[in-house]
Order: sequence, then C-alpha cells, then structure tokens
Amino acid sequence: MPTPAASHRFPRLALAVAALAFALTACGGTATTPGTSAPSAAAVPDRVEPLTPAPEPALPATVTGADGTQVTVASADRVIPLTGSLNEIVQTLGLGPRVVARDITATFEQAAALPVVTRGHQVSAESVLSLRPTLVLAETTTGPAEAVQQIRDAGIPVLVVAPAKALDDVPKRIGAVAAALGVKEAGAQLNQRTAERIAAARKDVPASSGKQPRVAFLYLRGTASVYLLGGSDSGAASLLEAAGAVDTGKDSGLGKDFTPITSEALAAAAPDAILVMSKGLESVGGVDGLVKIPGVAQTPAGMDRRVVTVDDGVLLNYGPRTDQVLTSLVSQLYGKAS
Repeated sequence: MPTPAASHRFPRLALAVAALAFALTACGGTATTPGTSAPSAAAVPDRVEPLTPAPEPALPATVTGADGTQVTVASADRVIPLTGSLNEIVQTLGLGPRVVARDITATFEQAAALPVVTRGHQVSAESVLSLRPTLVLAETTTGPAEAVQQIRDAGIPVLVVAPAKALDDVPKRIGAVAAALGVKEAGAQLNQRTAERIAAARKDVPASSGKQPRVAFLYLRGTASVYLLGGSDSGAASLLEAAGAVDTGKDSGLGKDFTPITSEALAAAAPDAILVMSKGLESVGGVDGLVKIPGVAQTPAGMDRRVVTVDDGVLLNYGPRTDQVLTSLVSQLYGKAS
C-alpha cells in the first residue's frame, strides 16, 4: 500500500511499507455522522492549475540546495522532479511541458502519463539518465545517496529541496524551485496566489467557542499491518491548527513523527475526530475496519464514527493545492459545503 506523496518524511519511520500513492481523487467531502462510513471525495478533479501564460526561464541560474550544494542550471528544457510534490510545483509554475518523468506519487492529470523513475524514494539513476534531463529536483529524503551522486557525476544539475513540514514551508519550496528554473517572477506570482487561497480557506474556520475539535492523525497501511499515530513531527499539526483544530498527538506530547497505535495512547489523545488518508482508510476496510483497530472504538471519534479523509497525494504536500486540503478539513470538521 502506498506511502503518501506529500509527506516525504515517512522514510524516517524505518518501516517496510510498500511504495507510494495510487491514482488520486479530489480532497473533499463532508463530516461523517454517527453510524455512517466516510464519504468518497469528489469535489474537484485531480489536476493542478498552471499559471498562464507560461513563463520563459531566464537562465543560467545558480542556486544553493538544502544540502549546501551550489547548482548552476543552464537549461530547463528537460526537468525531472523526483517527488510528487516537486512535480506539482513545476507543473503549477506553468512549466509542465518541460517535465519528462515523475515519481510514482505524481498521479495528477498533467503528470499521470509520464514515465516513472522513482518509487518509494528509491531513485533509478539509470532511468533518470536515459531521459537526458537538464535539471533534476530532489528532496533531502530522496535516495539512495549513491543514485543521486551517480546522476551528479554524469554532469546533471541536482537541486535538493528541504521537505515540507508546515504551512510556512509552502512559499520556501515554491521559491526554491522557481529560482532554479529561472522563473522567480512566476514563483512570486504563484506564492501570492497560494497565500491568498490559503487565507480564504482559513476564513471558513468558525470562530472559537472555547472547545476546539481534537483530531488524531492515523497513518494506516492495513496490507502491511502498519498502524501509526501521528505526533508533533508528522506534518499534520500545522494543517489541523490552521483548520482550528488540535492535533492530539502533538497535544499529548508525542514528540516523534509517528508511534505505533496503542489503546493507551488513543485513550490519552481522546480525539473527537480521526484524520486518515483515503487509501489508508481503504486499506483497513473503511470505517468498519478502522473501529476494529484496538483502542479506536473507545475514543469519542470511534464511538461517533467521525472520520475525516483527505487524499494521500495532497494531504501533506504543502504546495499550490494546500488550500484545497484546508477547505476539505474545514468542510468535514464543521459540516460546511466544500
């Protein structure tokens, strides 16, 4: 069962979870009511919205990656982003026609037909080099290190971008990619558009009445028997807080990204709702299977069967479609139409 595209922090789990996200649907839906299953999400199509007109790269450009390596980019004619979230940024900047390959998690409409060169953060250097890229975009979690070095040794510029963890990372990542591609002005434009849309989504969060919904983020891969509770470093806290909710893992003092689910941990978290990725929920047999996981049925969320779902490929992306994630969370938590 796939790990989520946007997180790019799950390799730190050191678990043998099979690689990556299947085809995505939109992130939408409404809050589940007691006795029902989570709704299927179908609010918006699974595609990005590129800037128009497409910018023309001003190159060469010299930038420094998150790994400290200085990279000079002479051409953006053949770009290979090695994560789905980086692919989304390039495509949304309006440079989609220049992208020649994808990570398996980039399944949105504009990228779905591209050849796959990365699975589960495992790069095939031979596959990348066979496509004659002029720029490769990676993250600090991309590996193996030998494959990345092999690409560099072949003379290909490789820009390493820091993975996303919070809303504050959105403009940083867009700016880093735009600078490398020689389209800084387009990056500023996309950052402004993204910020405005995130701000608009946050306006739908109801004014606090004193009790914020407590939400536990569970990472589920039933086919691999992986059941984890998100902590302060899972990546979900920033989104939940922006949606006016409390991340129970962070609030309970779970300092790691994830910890195995236990009845004791869930009891201490006492969530009013449970946030899961749509494929993760599917992997355990839907809400009926979710409440059979030890401890879930005894939480307020489990007793009310209150489950919030967002698609694997966008939940933790922290990119141009983060406003859609927030809109979905607010809709499902507070019953607003998305």
